[in-house]
Amino acid sequence: MKTLLLIRHAKSSWDDTSLPDKDRPLNTRGERDAPKIGERLAQRDVKPDLIVSSPARRALATAEIIARKLGYRPKNIVVDDRLYAVAADDLLDVIHKLDDEKDHVMLFGHNPELTELAHWLSSEITHLPTCAVAEFHFNAKSWSNVGKLTLETVALDYPKRI
Repeated sequence: MKTLLLIRHAKSSWDDTSLPDKDRPLNTRGERDAPKIGERLAQRDVKPDLIVSSPARRALATAEIIARKLGYRPKNIVVDDRLYAVAADDLLDVIHKLDDEKDHVMLFGHNPELTELAHWLSSEITHLPTCAVAEFHFNAKSWSNVGKLTLETVALDYPKRI
């Protein structure tokens, strides 16, 4: 069984329009929502084997906050340029090439590609709000086999849900 969590970064700031997109930080709401989602995941005893993040400041900050809540060392987060400004197919390619030794993986990234991938995997998901977590369980031994045909269950959580 493989478990994949697709996590859209928390709400980011647009205050400084001179910043390049990759350098935009979290805003106040993002700084509030990321720990909340991390706590919810911790209450469910989520234990990732691997966390991979986009290099964008807002995505990496979200990953670090949630990692701390889960007892995962932020220094062990893998930053992967392939999670920034790509197509959903590119994300699926990243997933298919994951190390099969890792059964529980979290990917932190952006819209629209995360929503597109989540919707492709399960038509139940039509939108990922900021800091949303789409959790997929696949009946597969290898990440290369992960897809619609091996999907067992799906769940969606986001800050305003409760």
